[in-house]
Amino acid sequence: MKQFFEEFKQFAMRGNVIDLAVGIIIGVAFNGVVNSLVNDIIMPPIGYLLNDIDFSNLFINLSGGDYSSLAAARDAGAATINYGLFLNAVINFIIVAFAVFLLVKQMNRLFREKPAPPAALTTKECPFCHTQIPIAAVRCPNCTSHLEEKPAEAA
Repeated sequence: MKQFFEEFKQFAMRGNVIDLAVGIIIGVAFNGVVNSLVNDIIMPPIGYLLNDIDFSNLFINLSGGDYSSLAAARDAGAATINYGLFLNAVINFIIVAFAVFLLVKQMNRLFREKPAPPAALTTKECPFCHTQIPIAAVRCPNCTSHLEEKPAEAA
């Protein structure tokens, strides 16, 4: 039994488990911020532009009664299709997905691997015929020129 708890302790204290727990806590807090952004900042102007429509109050009543708001329909126990709440959830999801995209994009930019240094040169250009030849060559295999000579002297 003691070994079981030791294994559990090792599992729970590994870095990736703690990172996951921190991520979940931050995600829950972030969800509250995004919900407030959607419900308190984004949806009111959209509702105003659409003649003061409150999306959270858009619903289809399946019970046949007449209710002035979704809260009234719920209090009466009416069956409803709450498409306004669904619209809020879709907008909320789009904002969260966009924010996560921006976050991941920035993290990838910060932790991007640096490009590998250029490989050591293995060839050079013959100054006479302008073909690529091994860097250690003293005579061009294409034009047979001696490479110690300068191109101006060869002319």
